[in-house]
This record gives sequence, structure tokens and C-alpha cells, in this order.
Amino acid sequence: MSRKPADPTLDPRARQLLRTLIGRYIRSGEPVGSQTLARHAGLDVSPATIRNILADLEEAGLLSAPHSSAGRVPTAQGYRLFVDSLLQVKPLPDSEVARLRNELPVGSGTQALLGSASELLSAMTHFVGVVSVPRREQFAFRRIEFLPLDGSKVLAILVFADNEVQNRIIPTRRPYDAAELEQVGNYLNAHFVGRPMAEIRSVLLRELRSARDEMQALLSRSIELSEQLLAGDSEDVVLAGQTRLMGVQDLADLERLRELFEAFARKREILQLLERTVRAPGVRIFIGEETGLAPLEGMSLVSAPYGVGGQVLGVLGVLGPSRMAYERVIPVVQAAADALGAAIQSEP
Repeated sequence: MSRKPADPTLDPRARQLLRTLIGRYIRSGEPVGSQTLARHAGLDVSPATIRNILADLEEAGLLSAPHSSAGRVPTAQGYRLFVDSLLQVKPLPDSEVARLRNELPVGSGTQALLGSASELLSAMTHFVGVVSVPRREQFAFRRIEFLPLDGSKVLAILVFADNEVQNRIIPTRRPYDAAELEQVGNYLNAHFVGRPMAEIRSVLLRELRSARDEMQALLSRSIELSEQLLAGDSEDVVLAGQTRLMGVQDLADLERLRELFEAFARKREILQLLERTVRAPGVRIFIGEETGLAPLEGMSLVSAPYGVGGQVLGVLGVLGPSRMAYERVIPVVQAAADALGAAIQSEP
């Protein structure tokens, strides 16, 4: 995770108090008072001095004081400073890294790996595991066949290099007979096996410009069918562990849970949030309103991209309350991203 330097406006005592307060609040869920901090912050200062520092932190927008308590709790801005500058993250223990690798079954196909990764993230953090599904145009294909259907529709059967098989019904500008489709399938299988789907159309267009008359009809048909294949590709996100949020103290309000589960059902908003991580290396953390989604107020997303050979295929992460143990969740997410990429690369 990229780390930012500590806020220069906070002196060492203020940083230590903020670190201690947020750590205790994450563990207990209860507002933290000056007497507790005097006992646990490791500072040789009076409770009165601590109260003054806490007042300054509150004025800076890093803490808030619930009306029913003399203690204070961190704000989203306080959590942001905490994770960027004050948090000490250790690598995931070797035993848990081994668990991730062992429970991501190579040979079962990419879709099964994504589901397993989502379940593992949820099981290891007790929050919601989320994994975006790679677009199929990024994968090389092993074989393709086309079959005519009624009207101007064609059934495409694609076998990808990672053993995934997809059947897609694609619309065409005119009906195709079986002989035409067999000719197109044979041509694509002969010239494009082992290449990503996204490359096919651009290569076909280049070849079309220099092709002789007898080849132009075949290339034109191939271009139309490959265009429709790419248009039919859909993105999605795999979720696991949503019901775990029902037991989280911070999310006890039923209306709040209803909004969250509606957001999970739509998925598109969650996917858009994950996509903001694609081009950023390492772990990224979105806290509260930083997600840009109203149902996720008071929630955090810890996410990281996964991929193969330097190519990013998607993003995975953990979605939970902002009062989460970041020092635990961050290394789990990073290790899971590494393990998922390695498992996809090892697919026969």
C-alpha cells in the first residue's frame, strides 16, 4: 500500500493519542475517553492535557463526540489519516498465505477461482468479499464455433485458454447459413488461437484493406461476428458474505441494511467503485463518502488489482464498516490479489 507521510500539523503526542484512540475504538466500538487514553497511550501527560489535545483533534475534524458520551470516536477524515500515516501493517503470516493458495483450486476455471477468492476474503475478514469479473476480451481463446439460429441470430461457442466455455447468442445484420459460419469459425481458429479476443477485430480490419476480392467477403463476415462477440461481453462482480454485515454493531439499523443489500443486488455501483482501483498499484482504501455511494456511508472498501504477467484483469477487495481492523484486512487483500493472479496464470 502506498503510504503518505504523517500530517505535519500534528505533533508526536497528538499522533500517538489519535493512533491509540482509533485502535481502541476499532476493538471495542465504544467512544474513548481521556481517562482511558491516559492509561493506554503511553504518554506522561495529565488527563487535562489529553483533553486539550482531543479538543484540538476534534476541531481539526479528525474526531467527533457523540452526544450521549464523554468519549470521542474517529471521523472518516480521522480514519483516513490513520490508514495513510499512523497504521503499522505487517505482512500476512505464511500459514495464511498458504491457505489462500491452497484454497484457490487451479484447474477449475477462472469463474470458480473468482467465487473461491470472494468466499475466502469474507471468511478471513468476516466482512463482504468482492471480486470483479475480468472481461473475456482480455483472455486468449482456444476454439470458436458458430451455429445458425432462427432469424438473424447466431450461437457462438467460445472455449478460452483458461478452460472457461461460454455460449453467446449474438444478433447479426442478416441471416447466416451453416456453411458460412463454419468457414468463419475455421478461419478464426486457424489464424487467431492463443490471441485475446480484443485483438481480432483490429487485425481483421488491417487484413481487409489489403485482401483480394475472394477474401473480402470472408473477412467482412468475420469482422461482423467478432464485433458482436465483443459487444456481448459483460462485466460483473462476485460478492460473498453479505449476511455477515447483519451481525456488525455499527450496521444494526434495519433501514441501513436494506439500502446496503439493495446496492449489493444492483452490483453495478460496486463494480464502478472497484474499477477506480484498476490503474492504481497496490492496496487502495475508500472510506465513507470517498466511495461516492450513499448506501456505503460509514463503510470502507479495501481493494487491490489482480492480474497476470503485468496485465490487470480485475479488482478484489473487502467491504465492511469503517471501524474495521485495517492492519488485518489490508495484508489479506494484498495476499489474495497475488494468489488469485498466480492461480489464474497457472490454469492449464
